[in-house]
Formats: sequence, structure tokens, C-alpha cells
Amino acid sequence: MLVRMVIGHHSMTEKITNTEEKGINTSYKKLSIQISLNGLSFCILDTIINKVVLWDAVSLKIESTPYLILKELKALLNKHKLLDQKFSEVVVVHKNNLFSIVPKTLFDEKELANYLKFNTKLLANDHIVYDELENQDMVCVYVPFTNINNYVFDNFGEFEFRHSSTALLHTLLHQKPSSKPVCYVHVAEREMELVVLNQKKVMLYNQFNYRTKEDFLYYILFAFEQLNLDTENNKLKLFGKIEEDNELFKICYTYIKKVSVFLPKHTSYTFEEGTEESIDLTLFN
Repeated sequence: MLVRMVIGHHSMTEKITNTEEKGINTSYKKLSIQISLNGLSFCILDTIINKVVLWDAVSLKIESTPYLILKELKALLNKHKLLDQKFSEVVVVHKNNLFSIVPKTLFDEKELANYLKFNTKLLANDHIVYDELENQDMVCVYVPFTNINNYVFDNFGEFEFRHSSTALLHTLLHQKPSSKPVCYVHVAEREMELVVLNQKKVMLYNQFNYRTKEDFLYYILFAFEQLNLDTENNKLKLFGKIEEDNELFKICYTYIKKVSVFLPKHTSYTFEEGTEESIDLTLFN
């Protein structure tokens, strides 16, 4: 299954205010939406010229609720008059911590709730779904934002959705592999997704909330310790909302020798100048 969500409040709309003004022919456009309780975002991809033609995002200072996030999504789509458009494909990415990565050898579709009940508070009416991770013998079991899915279906018809972990791992597994394990950290507001890859195999994926730069560093160093990674030789690649003058980067650089800001390859899509680093890469997968 596939469904999505997004995060942020930056905008690519100074040059492109809405689809009507630019005469966008939405029959060739893919709408991708990402949702989390800390915000949401969307982008429109022109599949003919392989270009991002519209992007916008909303970030929230405090964690919200599914009900209020839906209100934010309605406002964002109305702002750009997207509900009046037709798209060749609609995708939603759900970003939340209501998930568990399960080895395929242990996976049973009849036991979905059992994979989540030990680390997630489940409600009786929760709809549990799963994504299979391509070529990884792993399955992501998760609870999507059902109210978001229902709203998207009511307005756009059939669509795909998936968990953000599936989208992120898909992106990183298509980067050029390293000869040694690499730790990747996707940085967002108060959230981090930590991935360790060895060649084309996933050693670790997890999400953490952090308040301070010390919290941020702790999760990374703990992963290094548990996986026997060397802070002198194994690379740490940070991407998302981070730059080299950021305090998160600086504290990591104090303890880990090979740390860098990383810009994943987004496939073949092109972007408006200066926007590529701002757009959440999970929108493209």
C-alpha cells in the first residue's frame, strides 16, 4: 500500500503562486503529500519534463493532532487551489512513530497488531497496514493517519500511500554504496531518522525526538556503539534541515571525524533554483 505526508512552512510560491496562473496541465502531474504531527508539505511533479513545478510546506512549533493536521492540509490545498485539479497520480507519505520494522521471515499478515503493541499505544479502531521494503526481506508495519487517507480519497480518488521509513530507505538504498557501513541522519524540527547501511543492506532504522543538541548526539553515538562503528573511520552523513554552521553539525563534528552534510540524489527531477535542499526527499519516493 502507499500513502504519504509531509512537513515544513517554507514556500516555493514566490515564482509560482498556483497551478492556474502557470497554466499547469495536471493530467501529467503527480501530487505528492507528506504528513506528520509536526507539519506537512506537498509538491507537484511534472512527469513529462521531470521537474518540480510547485512546492509548499507548513511546520508547527508544537506537536499537533490528526484532527488539526487535517485542517492544516485542507488550508494548504485550498491555498493553491489543488482540489479543483486532476492528477495522474497522488501519493501520501505518513511520518509517525506508529511503526515497526519486521524481518520478512517472521512476518505474518494476520499478526499486524502484535508487531506494534509492545512499543505503540493502539486504539481499537486503528487501521494497521504494511509496506514491503524492496530487496530487503523486511516489512514496515504501521498505522497511517486514517482521516488524512479518507480526505485524500474523497477529493482525488484512488491514490498510493506509504510510511516515511519506506520512502527514506528507498532513497538511501539507491545512493552509491560505500565499502564501509555509513550512518545517515535525516534531520527535521525536533525529529531525526537514523539509518545505518552496510553496502545495500539495512543495519538499523529508527526515529527519535530530540530537544537539545546533546540528545541528538546521544542517539547517534549510541547507534555507533551498538553497531561497533568507529567514530574515526565510519562516515556520518547528515541531511534535511541542517548546514555546517548548525549547532547539531558542530557537536557531531566534535566527536565523529568523518561527518558531512549530504544531499541525496532525488532521481532525475529538476528543481527551481535554490529549492532542492529545502524539499523533503521522501516526497519523491
